[in-house]
Amino acid sequence: MALCCRSVVRSWLLEVVCWPSVGVWIGQSHGGSRVELKRVKRRGGRGPAAVTVAGVLLVIGGATAVAGVIVGQDHAPLPSAFAAGSVDSFAGSVGGLVLAPSPPRAIDISVIGVHSNLQHLGLTAENTPEVPPPGPHYDEAAWFKYSPVPGSLGAAVIVGHVDSATGGRSVFFNLGKLRPGDEVLVTRADGSVAVFTVDGVRRYPKGGFPSLTVYGSTGNAALRLITCGGEFDRATGHYLDSIVVFASLTDTR
Repeated sequence: MALCCRSVVRSWLLEVVCWPSVGVWIGQSHGGSRVELKRVKRRGGRGPAAVTVAGVLLVIGGATAVAGVIVGQDHAPLPSAFAAGSVDSFAGSVGGLVLAPSPPRAIDISVIGVHSNLQHLGLTAENTPEVPPPGPHYDEAAWFKYSPVPGSLGAAVIVGHVDSATGGRSVFFNLGKLRPGDEVLVTRADGSVAVFTVDGVRRYPKGGFPSLTVYGSTGNAALRLITCGGEFDRATGHYLDSIVVFASLTDTR
């Protein structure tokens, strides 16, 4: 996968690639979720150095828990054609609202009933991306801390599970219901609330994930919400698609 030629980030790109399309399983496993970390050299660009991530994808479910997921499976909503939005708008316009960096603490999406603390996840000791582990915080969303802080310039990345083999629906189960114009609120450590407005919601096959569109650097303060979706493949024990919400910072409270 390549990086957007409009990137404002220099040096190196952290790229997380969803499995099982190629290679050998590595990384932390929880209910079948596995990720692989690559380092891809960043090409060109303008502006100050920063770190973004290109391709955080969670695969929920797993071969050891397929029966529990398939029997009576509750299918997550998928985005409609109306919700797709315009790809041209996802890169944002230079000169929009940008906030001073402050770590995110919580995410609220009232229209789909999401109210979650935000974990701050990075890399494990084995240099693989951390993901929400089993336990009391499994159903919380997580900010990938090597992406921009929500509200600052660039595409901040927040991920969450769609479901689990044992607990049913998880934090981003209804992500596919979002529509352009819906609001996503991110509460930050400084007490401010970054208000993002949804630009579009799209469904992408795991084998054709458009990193340029999703993770390329932007001219505004942007947000990407990511979970799994689509059909559940009995043979592999994984969802076939990713659901991605594109949003832009429009206000602060």
